[in-house]
Amino acid sequence: MNDINIENIVVIEIKTASAIASFDRLNEQWKGLWRDKTKNRQPEIDAAALYQSKSGTMAEFSKIVCICVGYFDNQANHLFKVKSFYGYEEKSILNDFVFFLDKIADEKKGFSFAGHNIKEFDIPFISRRLLVNGFKIPKYLDFQNKKPWEISIVDTFQYWRFGEYNNFTSLKLLANVLKVPFYDGGIEGKNTGLFFWEEAPIQRELNILKIAEYAARNVATIVNILLRCSQKEMLNNSDIVYDI
Repeated sequence: MNDINIENIVVIEIKTASAIASFDRLNEQWKGLWRDKTKNRQPEIDAAALYQSKSGTMAEFSKIVCICVGYFDNQANHLFKVKSFYGYEEKSILNDFVFFLDKIADEKKGFSFAGHNIKEFDIPFISRRLLVNGFKIPKYLDFQNKKPWEISIVDTFQYWRFGEYNNFTSLKLLANVLKVPFYDGGIEGKNTGLFFWEEAPIQRELNILKIAEYAARNVATIVNILLRCSQKEMLNNSDIVYDI
């Protein structure tokens, strides 16, 4: 990791929730599609319970509710800036995200995406949801038919594996092992949907803000893990600017 140009990375983190609040609210066609999709997964768990715990991880049955982007601003004393896009309308989130990334791509030629498990989750998920919402896949996200060495992604999840494919390490665990500050907002991937689909309007507004803050703090954790693994000094809070 020492050969990574840290200042030319763009860290991304997404948060997702089921597209429909609960299995019971799906129409019969989609209930059948869900059963077909998950028939070989944990057959001892009924469809409704499995939907509650797993639908947010499947791009066909969920949506993006927050995307955070972190990058070093070379024109602002190399501050690390974190921009958050979040809300209830996925298409609007994706549109703002792509518009923002287009500008970064113009400024940071040949940048590398970075994140935790973005190779297997965040990037494929974003690409699928872009297609669902009628967007064209931008060049910087189009990794189809590319050779492995043509894909510039820095994935802390893959890096920590060191070639071992039976190992799964959460961002929280990795941060604690490496003694990197981690913000625990009480939100994990498995319960993001519960926060997002809160029925009380005021609490739901507060919850979406909590989700956005948690994702933004995760971005800060990821860049500090990258710095830590590169034997470089980690960022202080004063080095990070959040736009949530």
